Amino acid sequence: MNTDHLKAALAARSEPKYRVRQALEARRSGALTWEDITAWPKDLREHMMTVLPLWAVTPDHQAVSRDGTVKWALRARDGARIEAVSIAHAKGRRTVCVSSQVGCALGCRFCATGKLGAGRNLTAQEIIDQVTYAGAMAAQDEERVSNVVFMGMGEPMQNLDAVLAACSHICDLNEIGISARKVAISTAGWVPGIAALAEQSLPVRLAISLHAADDDTRSKLMPINNRWPIANLMAACRRFCDTNGRRVFIEYLLLHEVNDSIADAQRLADLVRDGNFHINIIEYNPTDGEYRGSSSERRERFVIALQRAGLEPSVRRS
Repeated sequence: MNTDHLKAALAARSEPKYRVRQALEARRSGALTWEDITAWPKDLREHMMTVLPLWAVTPDHQAVSRDGTVKWALRARDGARIEAVSIAHAKGRRTVCVSSQVGCALGCRFCATGKLGAGRNLTAQEIIDQVTYAGAMAAQDEERVSNVVFMGMGEPMQNLDAVLAACSHICDLNEIGISARKVAISTAGWVPGIAALAEQSLPVRLAISLHAADDDTRSKLMPINNRWPIANLMAACRRFCDTNGRRVFIEYLLLHEVNDSIADAQRLADLVRDGNFHINIIEYNPTDGEYRGSSSERRERFVIALQRAGLEPSVRRS
């Protein structure tokens, strides 16, 4: 639901301004239809059903992991399906991983979404609603969404206008109210998007899906590397750091005997020695493709090699 459209629809009926707040609060409480907004009179609920959808995406399926992680398949009004994931942390906090496109055109070899091919860009409202819905479900368990990451389906930098419009609402204290420093936009290496993001005033974070520290390996994993090799990508990241003074997160997915050797760790350390980066080591969530995650022993050796090189990587579970 677009807030501006809601305000206009209510103003056309000369409804009091507090009706907007009631609708937003109802959405944050998990109301899925106008009929669920019981604070409204019946005739207003019936009218709104004919003029404006309450949600741009609605839940189609839910899967819950043993560790409390929740994945939703969400359906847009044109029938397109996307995914959002809510990851549990300590003290009732949750990180929501949102999609920015239906499918993805970049074709990363290890990624299930890449096999879907190009679909379409999501609207800002379709992105916002992923966070709003996740927040509503968290609130039912007395938890809260504290972080948002654009690491779901799609390449966010190919839909940057909508992504940034969504971020402005996500970070607005009168709407969702998550700090911009708790929002991260992840890219597979779309260099023009990194340059555009560097010029934005909203201080969201930048994350790079690197996954290899040499061009041969990275190009096999991620065809985008043929267009913007590692040297070009890292230069764009350093310009981002120089422009706004913020570090860049390097996401590194460990794949068994592909990118997880000691030599790979040393190459990665050489790339990020200037202190402008923080490395997140990620356990691979297997798909039906050719890759599998690194063993715990190889992962530990990789992390130790980075530590001996003077780095302090974080290890993110699958």
